[in-house]
Amino acid sequence: MDTYNVLLIGAGGREHAIAWKLAQSEKLGQLFIAPGNPGTALYGKNVKLDVNDFEAVADFVNKSGVELVVVGPEDPLVNGITNFLRDRNIAVFGPEKNAARLEGSKEFAKEFMLKYNIPTADFAVFGSMDYDDALKFISLKDTYPIVLKADGLAAGKGVFICNSEEEVKERLLSIKKDKTLSEAASRLVVEEFMEGEEVSVFVISDGHTSHILHYAQDHKRIGDGDTGLNTGGMGAYSPAPVLNDELLEQIQLEIIDPTITGMQLEESAYTGILYVGLMITEDGPKVVEYNCRFGDPECQVILPSLNNDLLDLMIASTEQRLDEKSIQIDDKYRCCVVLASEGYPQKYEKRKVISGLNDIDDALIFHAGTAQIDGKIVSNGGRVLNVVSSGKTLRGAIDNTYDAVKKISFENCYYRKDIGHKGLKRVSNL
Repeated sequence: MDTYNVLLIGAGGREHAIAWKLAQSEKLGQLFIAPGNPGTALYGKNVKLDVNDFEAVADFVNKSGVELVVVGPEDPLVNGITNFLRDRNIAVFGPEKNAARLEGSKEFAKEFMLKYNIPTADFAVFGSMDYDDALKFISLKDTYPIVLKADGLAAGKGVFICNSEEEVKERLLSIKKDKTLSEAASRLVVEEFMEGEEVSVFVISDGHTSHILHYAQDHKRIGDGDTGLNTGGMGAYSPAPVLNDELLEQIQLEIIDPTITGMQLEESAYTGILYVGLMITEDGPKVVEYNCRFGDPECQVILPSLNNDLLDLMIASTEQRLDEKSIQIDDKYRCCVVLASEGYPQKYEKRKVISGLNDIDDALIFHAGTAQIDGKIVSNGGRVLNVVSSGKTLRGAIDNTYDAVKKISFENCYYRKDIGHKGLKRVSNL
């Protein structure tokens, strides 16, 4: 059997989960992770590499005999790493720059959905010099809540749900004051608020054929009960009972197929993972957002459920052979709880020694923001660890996860206590 040397780009919990899954493949030769984290080092070799220096990445690939590059985070994809490497005859799992605009530009995504009749919320777009016009537009509508979205990438923190005109003014002012946010919001999307329940559907595509891998529900807000600031994600569970087979078929026909076909018509065939964030409304599923990669922490509950060889699927995607594959998912529920540094998503402290990791034998621990110093694992980011457990029922998966969480500790550790509770409310026997 042919084996493939793989370079995985990224350093978070998502990339640890991907490395863990790739390591199970009989097709894997050597796995390199750039830059990786202490968790990924268990499954391959971490390499110090500036992943935004595409020349350096290509040079490493050529010198190390890498045959496939897997891109975890969105920034390199939006910045065109796939185009750069493919131009040098290097196989890449991940969409090209024009296709990654589905995540890189909220304005492009909304206009795309409008063009191809893909259900989504009504919207309007304003430039950074037109914030006063945006405020006037919102005031005339006088319908709250209203959603403000930065057009560009903002690490999951560029969406604001405002419940009053005063809150809109405060958010616009905070965007102007925050350099990162103001750059991401050089174009501002103002969107109607959609009532319903959110769910994330993950699709693998080779540009022509697409398959739903699985679906999950993320928990974006920092606080229990979905309160407080938006984060990169505080936990997830899968499968989410808000979806059923009938809805999944509708999503495939009305959203996924038109998206893949539309990108072909835009001459930007979509290959890789397409993450479709949906709101299940009274009028049916509508797109909240697209992302051009696995979600984090949804990836951490999706991949353990996948019975397929992930590397085999990735290779088939790069070779446009996904029509030969079918997706196999196990029958378990999974829950992921994110352990964060207190203060996240704002200011927080690092270098807190983590204890209890060696006491876990019935859960998966994916490192997100950690470092190894003097032989000890310490916190090194806002989201520090992902704890994932499974169960025959959703309640079992949740209970098993929180049992494992209680065995891990570090100073100023914070986590939500209600991951998965929406699912429990939907179906009492889960």
